[in-house]
Amino acid sequence: MAIAGIPLDFVLFGLTLLGVALLHRHTLKVALTGLAVITLYKLALGDFSGTPGLGGLLQLLAHEWVTLANLLGLLLGFALLSDHFEKSGIPALLPRYLPDDWKGGFVMLLLVFVLSSFLDNIAAAMIGGTMASVLYRKRVHIGFLAAIVAASNAGGSGSVVGDTTTTMMWIAGVSPGQVFESYVGAVVALAIFGVVAARQQHALQPIMKDAAPGAQLHWARLGIVAIILLSAVAANVYFNLRDPAVLERLPVIGLAVWAAIALTTPWRRSNWGLLPEATRGSVFLLSLVLCASMMPVQHLPAASWQTAFGLGFVSAVFDNIPLTALALRQGGYDWGFLAYAVGFGGSMLWFGSSAGVALANMYPEARSVAAWLKGGWHVALGYVAGFFVLLAVLGWHPDAPRVRQAAGISPVTSAAYSAPESLASSFTSP
Repeated sequence: MAIAGIPLDFVLFGLTLLGVALLHRHTLKVALTGLAVITLYKLALGDFSGTPGLGGLLQLLAHEWVTLANLLGLLLGFALLSDHFEKSGIPALLPRYLPDDWKGGFVMLLLVFVLSSFLDNIAAAMIGGTMASVLYRKRVHIGFLAAIVAASNAGGSGSVVGDTTTTMMWIAGVSPGQVFESYVGAVVALAIFGVVAARQQHALQPIMKDAAPGAQLHWARLGIVAIILLSAVAANVYFNLRDPAVLERLPVIGLAVWAAIALTTPWRRSNWGLLPEATRGSVFLLSLVLCASMMPVQHLPAASWQTAFGLGFVSAVFDNIPLTALALRQGGYDWGFLAYAVGFGGSMLWFGSSAGVALANMYPEARSVAAWLKGGWHVALGYVAGFFVLLAVLGWHPDAPRVRQAAGISPVTSAAYSAPESLASSFTSP
């Protein structure tokens, strides 16, 4: 069934996203309602990737459960991690080392950018949100929140271990050097949205000029943060290099995070009281992830820089994992451009990446699309400027069409590689 030539699946998904955008106080109810309606429609009149009925739904769930379990484990685990990070004393000590004007906010965004180059973007964004809460006495501008998400996504776009989509490219045979090229655009974007957002934040609430009285570093808490993060990174890299098939069968990244939490609990107890609210936010994201996985995306336009540019905007409202998988099968892309577009594009909306959703769990006021677009307009400007600087400096040098088809990358395979990066850019995305 179609309306004006648009498959009804997409219409229903679009209405769900519109409801999320307009009814930001009821996002969980809207997402669950949309999931129920789309599922019933697909069961009654549609199919799931060519397989109709309950069998198709069960097949889809069998393919997607690893993605969903990894994302749930990371979102909940990193909620506890961010609390350990705050209690480590580092956010309270940062005013000793950061400039005490708008440049302090920019340096903080730069730290998030660097962290995300080797950590999961969800962790980088939540660490950034924790630092901002302390440094700005819990008065954080929406534009600065958007910039934290953008910095976490941009920082991972040029690293094969910093983002789900770049890891997929690496496994498919794209060299780390090709992906690294996206940093040309990402650095330009950071210079634009970072400066504007830092000035926005300084005008609303200046950064703390002095460390909090009695602030000190708690090494035990900092050690727990390091252990959790290293567990996630080590599990991701180890299985990608030794046995990627394990990542298809088990949510090893999420399991690694929770194993680290369990092992370090006798050292310092986690704040379990944070989990109910984090669970509600996680269920919201998982609902939209599942909705996106049901969409009949069969092909992309011909590979070109224009298509790659457009995919950045598409990834703000659609899962970048299948988009990347389709591009890899199609071939003919300059992979540095694609990494930049699908990795950074989801930052333009708060639900466009798992990093954005995770940060919105910490700052519920961020769940307004209108406020995000009004305050975070500089993220879209940074994306456009960064893309065209990348095009001007390096030029478009695509691989031969379809050369990656034999790599075996599919939306199912890609789901296991790390935290899904976008809902949009992590239907995850940090």
